[in-house]
Amino acid sequence: MFSKVLVTSALCAVAFASPFLPYSQQAAQRPAEMQVLSDYFSMLGQKVQAGRQMSEAPVCNLDNAVLPVDSAAPLPPVSEGLTLKHVAIGRGIQNYTCSQTNATAPPVSIGAVATLYNASCVASTYPDLLTLLPNVALQFNLTSDDQATLSPSYLAISGHHYFANTTTPTFNLDTASQDLGFAPCSKNNTSLAPTGSPAGQGGQGHGSVAWLKLVTREGATGNLEEVYRVNTAGGNPPATCAGMPATFEVQYAAEYWFFEKPS
Repeated sequence: MFSKVLVTSALCAVAFASPFLPYSQQAAQRPAEMQVLSDYFSMLGQKVQAGRQMSEAPVCNLDNAVLPVDSAAPLPPVSEGLTLKHVAIGRGIQNYTCSQTNATAPPVSIGAVATLYNASCVASTYPDLLTLLPNVALQFNLTSDDQATLSPSYLAISGHHYFANTTTPTFNLDTASQDLGFAPCSKNNTSLAPTGSPAGQGGQGHGSVAWLKLVTREGATGNLEEVYRVNTAGGNPPATCAGMPATFEVQYAAEYWFFEKPS
């Protein structure tokens, strides 16, 4: 009985119990977004029911987690000898600037800011549920820049993502609860988000930002070596600057996979 309780408790850690959820404006009123949420809670309910029949609680072993691969345009594989250290859902904004004199110019990316939420156990135990989380999370507003848990889940903060400058995406995985490392990075490779990726918040966006492979720079700690951004949801700007302000932001979510060189 105790192990069954553990299973159900682990699954409930990715369910938001309150019926009053902070939906993005009009997002959950659209059929496509309602289907996203319906699929998520339906899958979660099925797993809770299945968990009650298990004789033992699932083990959150990252050796069981498999990095998603876009079969049409795969990123380079993880370098030999590296092991998975952490998986997080990033929820935040992509930042852009726009020309005010050339309406046909494309917006220029100037980085991103996101809070990272610990999804390692979900990745190792329920990968199909993990795949839904970026798009589901995008349908809920961030209530602050440092929201304590990820709606509609109870995933806790495991770090922060920001740009130290325009060319250095940075990840700080040192928190009060765990010390996983600090990773200034540079882009190693990129691949357009697969066809059919989420358009963006409320279904009114311009598509999902690219998948990335990043490698760490000097100053990285925690033996962190490589970071992958996959299963992106939203974040793309419009194709041109027509009608856009000089600076603007686009909300997004994504999975971030962190790989380390074992000591």
